[in-house]
Amino acid sequence: MAKITKRVKGDFDTILKQIDGAALSGSISATYEDGSDYSRGDFRCAVRVYERYSYLGKNRVSLTVVLAGTDGDYFLTVITAGGSQAMFFKINRWGEEAFLDTIRDLIEKL
Repeated sequence: MAKITKRVKGDFDTILKQIDGAALSGSISATYEDGSDYSRGDFRCAVRVYERYSYLGKNRVSLTVVLAGTDGDYFLTVITAGGSQAMFFKINRWGEEAFLDTIRDLIEKL
């Protein structure tokens, strides 16, 4: 598992659209799997799940994004999972780190 967490400021929909674009453009095999949105008053929360094939790790990895907050002030969590070829412990994390790297630059600019 690889993870990035960060407090971000800006327009909720714009941030989410930029993350979606970065996640999907980072690999030809990247796909949007599913998502969920919740709002109550000014509070908004979006969950997005992406998946791609890791050529280096020769397996599939997922990337989950959670963006939550209100009034232009949000907390962003991005977590990758999968990619290991072992039964009881992780042998490699190459695919997870590589998937996270596809949106790392964008997250650092937010």
